[in-house]
Amino acid sequence: MHPLHSFAFCPHCGSAVFNEDGPRSKKCEKCGFNFYLNPAASVAALITNSKGELLLTRRAFEPQKGTLDLPGGFAELDETLEDALRREIKEELNTDIENIHYFASLPNRYPFGGLTVHTLDCFFTAKLPENSQLKADDDVDSYTWVSAKDIDLQQIGLTSIRTAVALWIKQTTV
Repeated sequence: MHPLHSFAFCPHCGSAVFNEDGPRSKKCEKCGFNFYLNPAASVAALITNSKGELLLTRRAFEPQKGTLDLPGGFAELDETLEDALRREIKEELNTDIENIHYFASLPNRYPFGGLTVHTLDCFFTAKLPENSQLKADDDVDSYTWVSAKDIDLQQIGLTSIRTAVALWIKQTTV
């Protein structure tokens, strides 16, 4: 199914002759407008403590409510990925982060509102400042620290998060 199948009308002129024009685009036959679907940017943090344990959160809402996750979320307009990560950590865990370093990026498909949102999930490693007091909030129901050897990847609901954690485990245990 085409990723823009739900979009029946041209966003420029409103015409109904808005047809597929490639694997990620539609073109209006009336005004010539081309709409290209690009992935939404999202961020997630691989935060470790002094014992080398990874901070995992539990999702408070759908999709995949109740499964394990990494803290993070969608980047907003005019926001850097690092600023998005800082904001999301503050919203979800009521703390700041430091020592942010790029880890990996992975494509993902995120079901939302009856649509599939294609995302590009950007993963960063980070640390918490000394004496951070975490508090689960926003999209996070709870959190836990887990050693690499004790992480059950099947408990992680989102595919890209599961893949990133598996990559982290592989690098951690080598």
